[in-house]
Amino acid sequence: MGIYLDNAATSFPKPKEVSEAVYDFMTNNGTSSGRGAYKKAMESDFIIYECRKLIGELFNFNNPKNVIFTSNVTESINMVLRGMLKENDHVITSSLEHNAVWRTLKTLEKEKNIDISKVKCDKHGITKANDVEKLIKENTKLIIFTAASNVIGTIQPIKEIGEIARKNKIPFVVDGAQLCGAYRVDVQNDNIDILTFTGHKSLLGPMGTGGIVINCDYNIEPTKSGGTGGDSAYEYQVDYYPNKLETGTLNVSGICGLRSAVKFLLKEKVENIYEKEKNLTEYALNILSKVNDVEIYGPKDSEKITPVISFNIKNKRAEEVAHILGDKYNIMVRAGLHCAPCAHEIIGTKEVGTVRVSMGYFNEKQEIDKLAYALNNL
Repeated sequence: MGIYLDNAATSFPKPKEVSEAVYDFMTNNGTSSGRGAYKKAMESDFIIYECRKLIGELFNFNNPKNVIFTSNVTESINMVLRGMLKENDHVITSSLEHNAVWRTLKTLEKEKNIDISKVKCDKHGITKANDVEKLIKENTKLIIFTAASNVIGTIQPIKEIGEIARKNKIPFVVDGAQLCGAYRVDVQNDNIDILTFTGHKSLLGPMGTGGIVINCDYNIEPTKSGGTGGDSAYEYQVDYYPNKLETGTLNVSGICGLRSAVKFLLKEKVENIYEKEKNLTEYALNILSKVNDVEIYGPKDSEKITPVISFNIKNKRAEEVAHILGDKYNIMVRAGLHCAPCAHEIIGTKEVGTVRVSMGYFNEKQEIDKLAYALNNL
């Protein structure tokens, strides 16, 4: 089956419980939630509710109705930014954002004339929280930060930025795509007002699942209207969560898989997953640093990054390296800009991209050894 090292894009393999849950639901239930009073529909309702509750448990949040389901973190981010920002508003963001945030902000800059400030970071992607406060203006209406870079893995000072946002009464939105499931995320302790997440990365769930945890009273206007299964005679979108932001039939089969994935994470404990992945990252940094003609980007410190390492080999294009690894050695890595040109500007690779290896809970050290062997044979 080869060696899979592209978990920052999508985790693989998934726990067997995840695919079993999706198959069982589609085979033995297959009904919509919130759309019927018969037994199978009620079972679907319970699956959705239990998944909301489990996600709350994972992120230390006890208000299930404020856990909103979406199709992925990109939809979550779009819903939040488009639902909160108005004409001429000012937004503060990091210098490492994925296009899920950056393109959405740039589009809103064009459509609503919003003003965007990027917080500077060093060449390793390390941001000082105090630099966020320096950028606050009278019309600053939102701060949005990636929790960790998908290019170099650098974890951002979320808790400290959240404190600054709270002090200044500014909503703080976190893109948790790379951190949720791989690191302990606590919306209360980390001062997160709105957490956006995706199911298919370190949460170990299916594609097509994601969501928003709304840990505040700030208003998010719905960006879609339609059927919610209730209040059908009312002609406008309802104003209460979760129905306010959940229009149309939910991906119940996917959420069923996500529910099993979150149960797996709670059983294994995120702290244990983090320790294994941290040790694997430390091992990989050590082994890869000995590869001939390699340049590794980022902090090179397993305490400061998620299990993501970007590098280049001298005189070799990133795409060529990735192709040889895949074609000759059946090792699956990612090459290019990884949908995050902002981060590549910081490390000076916007023109050439990088090779990215990203480990997951099911990878082992011997796979890293095989990667290093293959790279030395290039």
